[in-house]
Amino acid sequence: MTASGDPGDDAVRPGASTPEPTAEGPRPGGVAAGAAATAGLVESLEILRGRLAAARLPLDLPGAAAAREDLDLAVHQLDDYLLPRLRSHAAPLLVVVGGSTGAGKSTLVNSLLGEHVSAPGVLRPTTRAPVLVHHPLDERWFSTDRVLPGLARVSEHGPRPGGDATPGGTAAAVQPDPTRTLRLVASDALPQGLALVDAPDVDSVETANRELAAQLLAAADLWLFVTTAARYADAVPWDLLHRAAERRAQVAIVLDRVDPGAEAVADDLRRMMDENGLDAAPLFAVGESELVDGFLPEPSVAEVSSWLSALGADDDARDRVATATRDGVVDDLVRRAVLVAGAADAQATSDARLRAVVGRAYDEAAATVDAATSDGALLRGEVLARWQDFVGTSELFRSVEQGVGRVRDAVAAFFRGRPAQAPQVEQAIAHGLEAVVLDATDAAAERAYGGWRADPAGTALLDGLDLSRSSAGLRARVAEEIRGWQSDVLDLVREQGAGKRGAARALSFGINGLGLSLMVVVFASTGGLTGAEVGIAGGTAILAQKLLEAVFGDDAVRRLTRTARERLAERVRAVLDDEARRYTAQLDALGTADADETARSVREAARAVEAAARVERSARGTAPDAGRVAVGRHAARLLRGAGWRAVPEDEPVVTPGEDGSEPAQRPGFWRRLLGGERA
Repeated sequence: MTASGDPGDDAVRPGASTPEPTAEGPRPGGVAAGAAATAGLVESLEILRGRLAAARLPLDLPGAAAAREDLDLAVHQLDDYLLPRLRSHAAPLLVVVGGSTGAGKSTLVNSLLGEHVSAPGVLRPTTRAPVLVHHPLDERWFSTDRVLPGLARVSEHGPRPGGDATPGGTAAAVQPDPTRTLRLVASDALPQGLALVDAPDVDSVETANRELAAQLLAAADLWLFVTTAARYADAVPWDLLHRAAERRAQVAIVLDRVDPGAEAVADDLRRMMDENGLDAAPLFAVGESELVDGFLPEPSVAEVSSWLSALGADDDARDRVATATRDGVVDDLVRRAVLVAGAADAQATSDARLRAVVGRAYDEAAATVDAATSDGALLRGEVLARWQDFVGTSELFRSVEQGVGRVRDAVAAFFRGRPAQAPQVEQAIAHGLEAVVLDATDAAAERAYGGWRADPAGTALLDGLDLSRSSAGLRARVAEEIRGWQSDVLDLVREQGAGKRGAARALSFGINGLGLSLMVVVFASTGGLTGAEVGIAGGTAILAQKLLEAVFGDDAVRRLTRTARERLAERVRAVLDDEARRYTAQLDALGTADADETARSVREAARAVEAAARVERSARGTAPDAGRVAVGRHAARLLRGAGWRAVPEDEPVVTPGEDGSEPAQRPGFWRRLLGGERA
């Protein structure tokens, strides 16, 4: 076996930028300042946690899946590790044993303890609850939901507080989901202040197992990552190890099942570690050997046992490991939050883009309706025929030619004599107007659908929805709005005539006729139509306008026409807005309209965390124990095999006191672990 150092070396503080305490000790007030700085960091992290938890990235944009993963990992890491660690600095160091399928994680844990606490998997995938082994006096640190609050607690004696349990400590009738359960095992073999977690396979074929393994590793103070001589270069483990290096997680690697004569494998793994930012991580090689009563031989686990035993016996070393990991997680969290904020910006941009597609489509529909109802097009065909039937071409036309006075006299007689024709003209106008609105709305639906289909985010939103056509009840809705508009026009005529003494008699007989005349004028009022320009349709509009002017006057007719057109536009716009809302409602339901505010608030909270972390690290530099509950040293407890040491035949046995000197020590593994000099 090889390792990068011995478990007796002194630790050094992580990070070159953190100042060491001065010879005079902490400055006055340093402890209080450190506690306040830690509280400030916790507060800023809680604010960031709330904003991340509220963030949504629902649109399927390039990079959105990775951003969602960053978001989930950030929230889980805050809940599972960072906030609990900051609030409970004296909690035991959590060492998570993770690794590839079949790497021998459970066998290693059992062999280190000399107890069968975790059942090795025979079949793959091994679907079982992860096992957390702790010293009996450390049980309360883990029996509550202080860390990993989403996992139920189950112990050898039944469920524990913080998990799904039945009264009296008996297991629930319905067994909890193994992938959401943490099995607690107390062991006297483990030093107080140290806990081991046997995690599921990081490359399990079961998604739930992989996710749980990643969650446990993210909650670890220290990774004990196990791989094998056959699989040490696999991609999945290295993906996790790259993430560990990015956030400066403290890692030790165990290379298991190394055949005799294959020591070059360890050298190659060491090279890969050095090249991938893990040059400070210890590496232990465990040779292939037969199990004895299910345990690896003591010599095989001696170096790992000695290393962990030394860690368990040294409060300061555990503190420095936890602090180094914690600082790396804080920095990585800020990085993730900035990425999430950028993804939220992209969501806001995409939301605006998709809404703009819909807005343009239905604005064009409104413009189409406006043009069709103002250029004289509706005064042709059926409407023109019914209007001509209504007004005739004899007496009324001669009255128009002879002057307004004759028109005024003829209007009353005309409307009294022809009321039955009015409904036919009104119906023809309604049919023509309905066709225009329906055609424009269908075209808008096609344009909006095409625009969304061409957009990756829009395509995903269209799945399962039939939005390429107008809604099924649109025809009835349009007919209703047109009838409402025609009633609006008659009300306008009635209101205008109520104050005209000279028109009282005409209005009493001709509301429908004057209303129809106003509709005709509306359909030609903005087209600049004249009889010479548009022929008979223009003549129709001129006749209608003359009739209205004879009753109300020029100014009143212009005002009535403008108001009637506005009422028509409002009703058409209401129909189009409802149709457009079928699209925008999909975005409203996702909440993407607020994505820009999400981006701003997350980015702001991330900056606050970054600033609070600088203050906390500065305070810690002048008062190293600030914010820390003191943990007294206890007698060292050795894991199984920790006292075993092979002595080569040619090496003289040197013991303390034999020649007045201490045995030589190899360069420190702590320096490798915490970023100091290479051994």
